[in-house]
Amino acid sequence: METESEPYVRLATLRGLHQVVADLNTARSLADTLQTVADGIVTGLGYELSAVNLVRPDGDLVVAAVAGSAGAEALLAGRVGSRVSWERRLAMADQWGSLRFIPYTEGWVLDNDDVPQWHTAGPAPRFPDEWHPMDRLFAPMYTAGTAGGELLGVISVDKPRNGRRPGAWGREALQMYAFQAAIAISNARLRANMQRALVRLEREQQALRASEESFRQAFEYAPSGMAIAEMGGDQHGRLHRTNDALCRLLGRSASQMRRYSFSDLVHPEDIGTLLRTSAEGGRAELRLARRDGTYVWVSLRNSVVADAADGPRFLLTHVEDIEERKRHELQLAHRASHDSLTGLPNSAELRARLSSRLCNRAPGSEPHAAAVAAPYGCLDGFAEVEGVDGAAAAGAGVGAAGTAGTAAGGAYGSGQAGPYAHGFGSELGPEHAPDCGPDYAPDEIGGGEHDGAYPGHVHAIAPAEDGQDDGTKGLAVLFCDLDGFKAINDRFGHHTGDAVLIEVARRLSNGVREGDTVARLGGDEFVVLADGLAQADAEDLAVRLRSAIVPPIRVDGRAVRVGASFGIGWAGCGMSADEVLHSADQRMYVEKRSRAKAGRRAG
Repeated sequence: METESEPYVRLATLRGLHQVVADLNTARSLADTLQTVADGIVTGLGYELSAVNLVRPDGDLVVAAVAGSAGAEALLAGRVGSRVSWERRLAMADQWGSLRFIPYTEGWVLDNDDVPQWHTAGPAPRFPDEWHPMDRLFAPMYTAGTAGGELLGVISVDKPRNGRRPGAWGREALQMYAFQAAIAISNARLRANMQRALVRLEREQQALRASEESFRQAFEYAPSGMAIAEMGGDQHGRLHRTNDALCRLLGRSASQMRRYSFSDLVHPEDIGTLLRTSAEGGRAELRLARRDGTYVWVSLRNSVVADAADGPRFLLTHVEDIEERKRHELQLAHRASHDSLTGLPNSAELRARLSSRLCNRAPGSEPHAAAVAAPYGCLDGFAEVEGVDGAAAAGAGVGAAGTAGTAAGGAYGSGQAGPYAHGFGSELGPEHAPDCGPDYAPDEIGGGEHDGAYPGHVHAIAPAEDGQDDGTKGLAVLFCDLDGFKAINDRFGHHTGDAVLIEVARRLSNGVREGDTVARLGGDEFVVLADGLAQADAEDLAVRLRSAIVPPIRVDGRAVRVGASFGIGWAGCGMSADEVLHSADQRMYVEKRSRAKAGRRAG
């Protein structure tokens, strides 16, 4: 009878196996797959209890799914057995193909290990193949489907419904099911890993999009200028992207800005500053060109950003408008070096400019020594100073005529002198001083003291004063003192006196050449520095300036008149600034006393 029913049993087992394997492929998640594996043992293979023990990342096995008994599930689910205990069980078991069987007669040695189990004691079997409650049957699952692969987990089964240990066909069915279960679990784990990776990738992309949007908004709507420039390649330095603030600052559209690099926009005099600026973390203060041709002072701060780990690198530049600060600095410098009433260079500035032209050795005193030069005075002749901090210049012996043009003429940073700004000295500040040799060092204001010999210096030499024109041209110092000014001040008040001083300053400034210096020492004393004049030229200049001062000056509807006495001195190397001014002052008093009182113009 049993033999006749064997085909039917096998067919029924195959149908059940086919169904449970089909169910394995319908599970959506890893948890569902594990539970489906446990359920398939009960529903398709004729066992009352099953458990799926899954290998964790640390190597131990956790009871991931239980089927057939709510009590067993409550007792076992989630509990962990050590990898050592599991390997001991699999090693001591009888091998049924890929299955492992431990009979009740040997299983008692495992009662105290840490593998979760539900086995209970029972009576001895009544016949040889009867299932005992202490029998243990395991179906290991491997990633490669066989024991040659990595252990994926172990299926535990108990209580066959027919009460017998499985025969050859039952063992084969359980082995086939474990093989398919391993594939299903591997696929489910792979899908779970892929889903987690996709979720993580989506979150990273969302974070990246949010970061990019934050950067875009911070870049576009930053109150100060921002730019991204290319780094490396043929387009190195080309502006790749600019924000609205920078476009407004320079008066150019974003499309126009992409045609330029900062080197195209920087002021020609600031090219060196730009080139010296480090790309990584570099800072610089320089001028950039606006569309209308004017320049604006900005502070550049650079940083390097990468598009990806090994992707192209870009230069992120922050551009801050510092026009007002620079204007304020120049105004402060102008106030420190110029007279507040007339706008002319003051006494300190005058001495600084004069000292910059003098050295401490008289011409011919040391014929074999190289010529000497005052601080920043290595260049021949005199020139307007452009954009030099007057306060610093006064302390270092450097003139700052360009600052007067800023205050009086309103040409910020242009170096164009205003109506009272005639000066000479260095064209560049201390940081741009020419290399005058290893012993080069600034002198004291008015001292004209130098310790070394500096190449490139041209000695200041006074022309002959005996009435003979020997062709020598020097640096003339015209000391001017107004005649009759005190009477005007006493009679009409300081308001009228100030107006007279302002007008005299204007007339003196208009009467000299561009590059000459007109300064106010204080009170009604003025000094004119004019280089490259012979004795006769200086006398003619004094006559012209005196004639320019004499005409009436109208103040509040009344006309007042002042005269002027001029003393002509000459600056020569080997003299200090104070010595030169004192000499011109003495000559002025000689000239004042020599003129008849009736010939002087008074108010």
